[in-house]
Amino acid sequence: MPLTGAVIVTTPQEVALADALKGLKMFEKLEVPILGIVENMGPYIDPKTGQKIVFFGEGGGQRMSERLQVPYLGSIPLDPQVREGGDAGQPIVSHKPDSLTATALSQIARQVAARISVINLEE
Repeated sequence: MPLTGAVIVTTPQEVALADALKGLKMFEKLEVPILGIVENMGPYIDPKTGQKIVFFGEGGGQRMSERLQVPYLGSIPLDPQVREGGDAGQPIVSHKPDSLTATALSQIARQVAARISVINLEE
């Protein structure tokens, strides 16, 4: 199967960003288009209070994308429902499509699809 492009997924911490950068550079050496950067484990939003809780930092993926001039595809909030749904065989995007996390994942997926479309048109 041909490799169309790479999505670099990181978490906000500096050590994770350094590892993600190594992966990005490897794909560049292989001349694989970088579709964008996604930040996983973003802030947790308490469903009862709406309070934003930052466990792992915030914005590292976006800063990396700006520094490297690579599209920033978005942040996926830290959400225990992702694991719970995955364990139950019910992905959050189908089980709770209106949730903040499902919305973020869907927006990222649309951006990846759009970037792939552009790459395919250029070939």
